[in-house]
Formats: sequence, structure tokens, C-alpha cells
Amino acid sequence: MEPAGAVTIILLLVLAATALAARWKKERRNRNYPPGPLALPIIGNLLQLRAADTCKTFRKLSEKYGPVFALRFGSERVVVVFGYEVVREVLVNRGDEFTDRGRFPLAEKTNQNLGLFMSNGETWTQTRRFTLTTLRDFGMGRRSVEEQIQEETRTLLRELARTQGQPFNPATLLSAAVGNAICRILFGERFGYGDEEYRLVLRRLAENFRLESSIAGQLYNILPGLMDRLPGPHQTLFRNNSFLQNFLAKKVAEHEATLDLGAPRDFLDAFLCRMQQEKGNPGPAFRRENLQATLFDMFVAGDGEHQRHPPLLPDAAAGAPRGGRWDGAPGRVGGTPPPPPPAPTPPLSLSAAKVRGEIERVMGTERPPALGDRGAMPYTEAFIHEAQRYLDLVPLGFIRGTVKRDTQLGGFTIPKGCTIYPVLSSALRDPRHFKNPEAFDPRHFLDEKGGFKKSEAFVPFSAGKRMCVGESLARAQLFLFLTAILQRFQLRHPPGRPRLDLRPDVSGIMNIPRPFEICFSPSEPPPRPAMPRRTPAQNPPPPFTASPPPLVPK
Repeated sequence: MEPAGAVTIILLLVLAATALAARWKKERRNRNYPPGPLALPIIGNLLQLRAADTCKTFRKLSEKYGPVFALRFGSERVVVVFGYEVVREVLVNRGDEFTDRGRFPLAEKTNQNLGLFMSNGETWTQTRRFTLTTLRDFGMGRRSVEEQIQEETRTLLRELARTQGQPFNPATLLSAAVGNAICRILFGERFGYGDEEYRLVLRRLAENFRLESSIAGQLYNILPGLMDRLPGPHQTLFRNNSFLQNFLAKKVAEHEATLDLGAPRDFLDAFLCRMQQEKGNPGPAFRRENLQATLFDMFVAGDGEHQRHPPLLPDAAAGAPRGGRWDGAPGRVGGTPPPPPPAPTPPLSLSAAKVRGEIERVMGTERPPALGDRGAMPYTEAFIHEAQRYLDLVPLGFIRGTVKRDTQLGGFTIPKGCTIYPVLSSALRDPRHFKNPEAFDPRHFLDEKGGFKKSEAFVPFSAGKRMCVGESLARAQLFLFLTAILQRFQLRHPPGRPRLDLRPDVSGIMNIPRPFEICFSPSEPPPRPAMPRRTPAQNPPPPFTASPPPLVPK
């Protein structure tokens, strides 16, 4: 091609792109569309996003454009809502308008808009209602779930003791322990930590959590048609999903072969029984395809809770992280002045000491922790809540709502079909609700008298009608596992190793913790005078529901 011809083509392309951008900008202004950066044809705002830390990009854009701003992901129109007040408006105050799921190509390819996460309309309504009822019947809401977690905790403690205080990465072990809780509810069985098939399932899941938040995973959500034709890590994700689907299909076949319609044993049996009841007049929810998708969603979400647990362990160990602050200023603990020389104890040692102090006061060193102890352990509850807030497992939230009709939000017009991104991280780090949002400070959840206080901006499980159905189970596991571990072990950094870095290794849909090792040394508490200890009977457990009620606006 002649140089003059090449220049002409380039100029025409530039002019066409400029005209398209100007037209889009004019349409947006005429419709009172939210402000946002100029989007390029075809790729939209792809080049302006930091795939390694999308939430940080959103934060900077919100500082420039306000709490409601617009982007384009490929050809998809997206409105991002950033900050607790507007996130609450979308998820709670006006939840009915934004209940429907938007496009999420990574999930669509596996579950075809079925299951708990991606379904809409009557399918979602029936599936969620059935799930909540069945979870109450087969675990959550019964004392048996506490006993099952305690049994799993005893097995976990034995495995940790076998490490004999040597450096050890507990992520896989914790994943197996946490995953067994949902396996008991779904399939009525638990798996040994050495079970090869179970270990392989956990490895594939862990790999997928990382791939979903990788650059390739995020690109697939923006340009699925193109990425389907290209090799890359996203193809590994789909192969892993097929493996997991086959694992679940085998469980379905095993249950069908031994099903007793009059005595369902677990969630899977209950779903199969309901399918039989609906056989003459099948609804949209009670079909085999939706059963498979629902099992997949619950299994993945249940095991995904282990991502919340490993970070809590280094929190309780001595030392502060690199790349983050645990308090108001260097050398300060919870914002209080440092003690005189010698140098102050590392902040996390003091946090762990306070948790251990409550453990010794309430349950001693022998009695296993119980959920009824929570009411007498405000600092421990505050510590766990603050760890969830600070570590921020799902910064962007899995929810991508679709606007059902033209509506107003933040003074702007949001057109029908537009996708809404409520950024949960922006609520968890809202300075109007957390005094030191970038610092780890359990006082965020303590009142003036040292009692535990709730925060309406604490939304790690989302809020409203789409909030996580397994929140109660996750919170029970967090409390029982953490207190049992700190009751039995001192958590220490491996000698000669750098301090733990709690910045995420991958940050996208999820914040994936960096690999770490820690030493679990048997506790040797100093002798103390005898003091009265509370029993679970003196501390009645709070109501244990399958899904707490949505936040109610003031």
C-alpha cells in the first residue's frame, strides 16, 4: 500500500472514531446520563481500567466524577455506584428495581443464567425461597450445625498440631475444613483431608478464584466473544468448571440411586424430592439443569469462604503488614500513644493478646468454644468483623444489577438495560462510617464502653434481597475456628522471614491473599488466679437464621 493511501485510511479511522465518541457523548448529555471518562469505540474504557486493581481505579474515578459515574465495557453500558449511601440505595432502599442480574459472561458460560447467582425472575425467586427453607431444615438454624463445626474444628486442630510449630501454609487445610461444612449440608457427608478427589476439587476451585480475578478473567467479562476464540488462562477456568460439574453430577447420580422420597437426608435429596413433586407441572426452578447450577453455586460459595479464613491467622500473629496500616499512625496501636521504651509490642500481638484474654476469661483453655460465647466476647467479635472489613474479600461484589426500566439515581437518568456495579468495598472503606478506613482498628466495632457495636456499612456479604444466603454459616465458622485455634496455639512468624504482606496477590472480583507460612506452636498460658468462667448456658446464642433480614433504611 502506498504511504499516501495508508495515511488516508488512518485519518478516516481517526475521524470516524472521533465522530462516534462525540455522538455518544452528546447522547449521554441529552439524556442526563451520569458523567464519566470518554469511551473508545469497540473497547470502551478498557484501557483506562487497571485490571490488577479495578477497585482502585473506581475510587479515583469517583473522586473525579462523583459517587455515580458511567463507563463502557466493550459495548456494555455500565453505571458504577461508589460509597455507602448510594450502594445502600441500590441494594436495599430500591432493591426491587435492581434485583435482576446483569451480564456476567464468566458465570453465564457455566450456569446459563440458572442457579442462585445468575438466575432472574421466577426461577430466582423459587430457587432462593427453596434454598433458605432447606438450609434451615438441614443445618443452619439448628444446633446440629454448631456441633458439626465443632467436630470439624477438632479434626483441624489435630492436623495443625502435627506441624509441631514448623513453618506451614494452612490455606489448603483450612479450605478442606471450611468446605466440609457445606458438603455436609449439600451431600450429607464430609471428606477426609487426605481424600485425593476432594483435594483435587479444592485445588481446581482455588485456581479458579485466582483466574476469575486475573486480567484474562476480567477481559473475558468485557469481550467474551473475542476471548472465546483465543487461548489463555480463561480456558483453564472453563476446564476446571467442567471438572467440578462432573464431580457434582456424580453426587446427584449417587443420591438418585438411594433416594427415599419420604426421608430426605440433605439439600440434594430435598431438591430431588421437590423435582418429583413438580413432575406433573414443572416450574422453572425445579429442573435438573437448575439443580446442577444451584449445587455449583452453593459449593463454590461455601468453599470460597475459606478465602476469609487464612487472612485471619496472620492477623492474629505478631507483626504488622507491609503495604498497609493497622492503626492511626506508625508506632501506634488503635490510635493510642506508644508506650515508653523499650519499643512497643507489634500491633497485631496486642490484638491477638486481647482475643486470647477473652478466650481465657470466658472459656478457659480446655472447654471448646461455643456460639453462645459470642455475647461475652465483644473484642473478639470486633476483631473478626474488622478483619473482614479490612481484608475485603469481594471488593466489587458479585452483584451486577440490570435496570428494569428507565430510572433516576443520584440525580441522573439510568436507561433500561444498563448494568449497575455497586462497589461493596466503597462501603467497607467509607470514612463517614469508619474513622480510619485504611487502618486495621477493631475499635470500628466497639462502643465507648468496650461493647460490640454493629455498623450498617458492614456489607461483606452484600445486602438486600441478593445478600449471601450462607452468611450465618460463614460467621459461625469464623468464630469457632478462630477462637479454637487461638485457644490451642500461639501463632508466630517463621524465624528470619519478612513480615507478612497482607496486600492481595490478585485483586479483581476477589482479593486473593498472598501465599504465606506461619508457625502453630502449642499455647502455654501463664498461671493465673482462678476466676469464674462463663458457660454456654450463661451466654445463650443469638438467633441463628439462614439469612439475616436486609438492612432497613433509617
